[in-house]
Amino acid sequence: MSKVALIGCPNYELNQVKTALMRGFSYFGGVKNIFQNKKRILLKPNLLTGEKIEKAVTTHPSLLQGITEILLENDFFCGYGDSPGFGSLETVAKKAGIYTPLKNLKIEVVDFVGKKEVSFAKALQNRQFTIAKGLFNYDALLSLPKWKTHGLTRITGAVKNQYGCIPGLLKSEFHFKLPDVIHFSRMLVDLNLLLKPDFYVMDAIIAMEGNGPRNGRPLSMGLLAFSRDPIALDATLSRLIRLDPRKVITCLEGEKGGLGYWQENAIELVGDDFSHFYKADFDVQREPTVSYKKEGFLRSFRNLLLSKPIIDYSKCKACGICIDICPAQPKALLWKEKQPIPQHNYKYCIRCYCCQELCPHNAIQIKASSVGKILRR
Repeated sequence: MSKVALIGCPNYELNQVKTALMRGFSYFGGVKNIFQNKKRILLKPNLLTGEKIEKAVTTHPSLLQGITEILLENDFFCGYGDSPGFGSLETVAKKAGIYTPLKNLKIEVVDFVGKKEVSFAKALQNRQFTIAKGLFNYDALLSLPKWKTHGLTRITGAVKNQYGCIPGLLKSEFHFKLPDVIHFSRMLVDLNLLLKPDFYVMDAIIAMEGNGPRNGRPLSMGLLAFSRDPIALDATLSRLIRLDPRKVITCLEGEKGGLGYWQENAIELVGDDFSHFYKADFDVQREPTVSYKKEGFLRSFRNLLLSKPIIDYSKCKACGICIDICPAQPKALLWKEKQPIPQHNYKYCIRCYCCQELCPHNAIQIKASSVGKILRR
């Protein structure tokens, strides 16, 4: 059995957050038991990109401050780091409100730019990773994901949070090499099996629905969730939003790889009543996943079948970030003569949805293709 603790926390007031954190940790014997025989703890928040706190794009600063204070009170040494999708760690941390409170606590900003090549012979699929060098200066990894929707993987939570341990644009290379969601999800599982985070605390006090992970709508769930098992954690929160965990491919592939358990009868729920946090109308992609890699001749028509990113020209500011971030070769977005706004060339689009993920103006939406809708019926 994998244990998941659900702890209500109505807002981000620091004292309330710390009280909720202490309750959550208590179900696992407290932080000294969780990090037994370890002293240097690396905090890994979700710092996708620099946005105002109220947009709910990043792990909230009160959660980071609260956990850091608890760890310091228990004589641990702490650092934090992430590799944002766009912008430097320091710039993103400042915009997200994280930099100052952690600086005041004299918490180290960890090197997520330097790289270290790591082999992983026991991988399901990916046996070679380039990991942020700073991780290797710590005894333990504490993952602090934000519960949000995601264009490719449906949700970004406990498992996907470790993707930020891959430095910079190397993340885009995986999107190019593994455009199919099943293979991409297996890579995320391998990454978690390699890094072996010690513990996970999910920030779902204010979650994000809709056009996540950057441009969705904040939604109050009033929840902090705790576990040693990232699969159980993602599966439990998926059930809270009426999303079948079998549609979250990292859950299926994660159980196959021994990362954790997604099935309800293998998860022990403790803490507050599950029903207090149920959000049945949560706006998330619920259609069945189709692995076009297994559809024989239909593989040739992949781009006709998959959902595609669509630019809303009324919102586009022609900043060009979507072009810069596109990992396709050749790029699937380009400036066209006499066109002031980027244009998609779907012939080259690999359906990674990086353009939608990092558009700063909410100008790109993911739309299902008519052919794909027919196949999903």
